[in-house]
Formats: sequence, structure tokens, C-alpha cells
Amino acid sequence: MKKTYHGSCHCGTVRFECEVDLAAPTSRCNCSICRKTRFWTELIPVDQFRLTAGEDELVDYAFGSHAVRHRFCSHCGVKIVGEGHMEPIGDFAAVNLAALDDASEAELAAAPVVYQDGAHNDWGHAPAETRYM
Repeated sequence: MKKTYHGSCHCGTVRFECEVDLAAPTSRCNCSICRKTRFWTELIPVDQFRLTAGEDELVDYAFGSHAVRHRFCSHCGVKIVGEGHMEPIGDFAAVNLAALDDASEAELAAAPVVYQDGAHNDWGHAPAETRYM
């Protein structure tokens, strides 16, 4: 069931709220940026993600096809969200679940994880090794 959660960066400058269903599949990917930042996400429609403070303090980073705009706090460096458009899902917000302030440890521990082989653009399959993700 979807629930409204609140989140923030480490220093608290950037804050947001979003509707996510932590019983729905979450994603861990081995593409170059997700691997280096240990990004754990849930994709949601863009209208279910709202910045509530600090939008002017975010910096953006995009690479490769520039399909996703990765948004970070310019003060503490915490990645808040990735925003983009990819077929067949359309416009999305990839919320950093680790930045949720009011998700309980039990909710996060129970969230199902789908592993994706973004390193080989094989998004529909898990990589052979996932323990490091």
C-alpha cells in the first residue's frame, strides 16, 4: 500500500515527500553510478515526488544518454532522486530509499529488492553476482 514518506539529505537542507509502496519491488542496479553511490531506489510517477525545501541547493549530474538527471544536495552530497524519462515507463522519479526519514527499519528490511544488470543494459535480468549490491 502506498504511504506518504518524508525524507532529507544528511545536512537537512533538501527535504522532500513522496508516495511509495515499500511492499512493491525496489531496485538495486550495477550500472556505473548506482554501483559507486550504492543507490537503492523505487521508481514512482513524477507527481508522487515533491521537494519541500532546498530545491535551489540541488545540483544535477547526467551522463551517457542523459536519460536520468541525478540530483544531489550541494552541501552534503547526498543523492535525493534521479529524474528522467525512459520507455516503456515514461517520466519517473527514482527516490533514494536510504534518504527516507520516517520509514522504519522493519519497513526497509522487508522491502523486496529486484537486482538489475544496468552495467550491460540488461535491465530485465539480475547480474550473475548481486551480493555486493
